[in-house]
Amino acid sequence: MVQSRTRMMMVRGKAPLLGLSLLVTLGGCATMGEPSVPSSAAPQVPERWAIADPTGPEIELQAYWQLLDDPLVDRFVERAQSGNLDLAQAASRLRLARTRLREARAGRLPSVSANAGVGRDVGDFAPDDLQLVLGADIAWEADLFGRISGSINASEANLRAAGYTLADLERAIVGSVATQTITARSLARQLAISRNALANQEDNLQIAQWRNQAGLVSSLDVEQARTQRAQTAASIPQLESDLIATANVISTLIGEPPGAVYAALIADTRALPVPPRSVGLAVPAEILRRRPDVSAAEAQLAADLAQVGIARAQLSPFVRLTGTVGSTALGVDNLLDVITGNLFAGITQLLFDGGRTRAQIDGAQAIADGSLAAWRQSILVALEEVETASVRLDATDERVAAFIEASDGARNAAILARSQYEAGLIDFQTLLNVESSLLSAETAEVSAEAARAIAFINLARALGGGWRAPQAIEAAIETGPQQP
Repeated sequence: MVQSRTRMMMVRGKAPLLGLSLLVTLGGCATMGEPSVPSSAAPQVPERWAIADPTGPEIELQAYWQLLDDPLVDRFVERAQSGNLDLAQAASRLRLARTRLREARAGRLPSVSANAGVGRDVGDFAPDDLQLVLGADIAWEADLFGRISGSINASEANLRAAGYTLADLERAIVGSVATQTITARSLARQLAISRNALANQEDNLQIAQWRNQAGLVSSLDVEQARTQRAQTAASIPQLESDLIATANVISTLIGEPPGAVYAALIADTRALPVPPRSVGLAVPAEILRRRPDVSAAEAQLAADLAQVGIARAQLSPFVRLTGTVGSTALGVDNLLDVITGNLFAGITQLLFDGGRTRAQIDGAQAIADGSLAAWRQSILVALEEVETASVRLDATDERVAAFIEASDGARNAAILARSQYEAGLIDFQTLLNVESSLLSAETAEVSAEAARAIAFINLARALGGGWRAPQAIEAAIETGPQQP
């Protein structure tokens, strides 16, 4: 059967000329070019910032967290860059996009398959010799109407989108790790303040009990001291629970089980880091070029526009060149003595499919319209984040200054109130009120310091800081986190 098929597909004198003339005739048709994102589709980018103050020193955005000068922040961020499992998943999607691009580029090349077999005729007059068959099939599609080039363009854009998505994920994870570490620092500091306050309040309760036993004060002072102490004691378990929960979040972000992060936070209870007071802002257009999320949205839009072109290319003819070469013999020695083959060029044109192709075109266009809206949204979100984070950094710095003054005044008032109470100049309720104000002021100061550091992190992240090239991210993930 293979031998008869080979005879039917023998090379005929005019078949190659027909295929070449067909390709030359169709070669003048226009091909689909690389898709481009229309500049008119983007929202208008302002030339300057509306509210944020752009003045200030420029900072190193790629490793902005190092400006906090906190060893735990540096350590946790470094481990997250190599051990975060979300990054590992995004890196695998980037590798998948590379394989899709290789697959699309392979469409420009011919496909070649070989076949071989052995057979024997059956019958009274059939020869006893075995028939050996060796052949090869070749197929190649001419990309005259841009279907293959459109697939390549879409795959290249998808690869760029996957790379920028990986970078943007690292930007978000770095910011999240730094923010959670600052939050943990704040909780640890508030926990220390509450424990110190609880110790003072236990002394107050002891003093009130002694004075009540001596008949100097009524039991009202004792009950007031008990109430204050119990309220402070009730806040400590909640702070401990919040600290453990935050440490566990950090553990997940850096890709390790809970325990080690909490131990590191307890062992290193330093003060909250002080970030730069002001950060210089580039013009909005420059900031947008630094943002990987904006670039990813733009690349995704380009990929979806290419898909529209691919769908439309289905309405154009498909030109395919096929060929077959083979040989059949009764032995290995003369297998290649007679070689037969053929070359065939054919055109396939869609005539009717019930509107399926048109529906696919409309669907691809709808996806591209959604990607256009997502790209425009990413630009607006980027501008919003920079404006908000810059103003918030200024506001939190002013708040810290005010709370420092309030805490200083509350500490002085507490010292004076205790001495006056011991001298009998004020009642016990006044002392309790002053010490409660001190606890509130110190807690508020710590919260404001944490908010200032987090505002700096948010601003640096909004400016496009905290990410590396996809190749560097992949290399770090492949290497894995270094054990301390």
